[in-house]
Amino acid sequence: MARAKVGTQSAMARTVGSTPVQAARGTGDAFVRSTAFAVLSRVGFVARGLIYGIIGLFAFEVAVSDAGKLTNQQGALKTVANQSFGEFLLLLLAIGLGGYAIWRLFRAALGHGPEDADSMLERLGGLGSGLVYGGLCIASIKLLTGSSAAGPSSKPDQTAAGVFDWPAGRWLVGLAGVVMLGVATYQFVKGVRQKFLEELKTEQMSVGLERWVTFIGTIGHVARAVVFGLVGWFLLKAAYEFDAREAVGLDGALTKILRAEYGPWLLGFVAAGLIAFAVYSISEARYRRI
Repeated sequence: MARAKVGTQSAMARTVGSTPVQAARGTGDAFVRSTAFAVLSRVGFVARGLIYGIIGLFAFEVAVSDAGKLTNQQGALKTVANQSFGEFLLLLLAIGLGGYAIWRLFRAALGHGPEDADSMLERLGGLGSGLVYGGLCIASIKLLTGSSAAGPSSKPDQTAAGVFDWPAGRWLVGLAGVVMLGVATYQFVKGVRQKFLEELKTEQMSVGLERWVTFIGTIGHVARAVVFGLVGWFLLKAAYEFDAREAVGLDGALTKILRAEYGPWLLGFVAAGLIAFAVYSISEARYRRI
């Protein structure tokens, strides 16, 4: 009797000890299966599409007319803010970016959503993506509140210069470059092998629509791979040469393309690819397995 009582108390202790973790996971599981999570996630794809659409349109304008200015994600936010009803549009964009970040971070933490599951590599990628888009959400809020969306060290070369001052900073910049090259490779393979179709509800598409989504998804992912690859390459170059000025962001990568031989043509193709990815991203709002 006493032995049974001790066994019961031990079992209760183990249960109590694991309850907070189980409760947290249970709460997370309940949230990802809620309507709010689905709405935030799908609005997030629209917001991501808008960002890439603005970047692609700006780049295409530079490519075909040598006018305009190349921009990055934060520049796209400022473009939205300067439009009629800009504050309202920026508020919607902030909600969308926040929703996309939440979707990515919860999928990274739990390894699944209500309709799909992730591998460990996908979870790591989701964590990085969630942090990036969470930062863009914060930048949107800062613009709305009148704060500067870009801090003094927000430029890639300034950020790299700051990291160089850290212990092993040069290695950290190099590691960031390797990570970006890994992301670029993943995007390229995903696009060329059309692995992105596995994430979509293609059974709900007509034959024509599936062909169209396959086309824009392929060139969109390849275009992103080119840009991410350039960002990674120049981060590695900055680390190797110990020169922070070599580090570039998305707009800097587009500038490198423009300055290459046949630059306007190459930039035009990449810009068209980014616009295609924007349209693909918006289509994900309807057909992605959340």
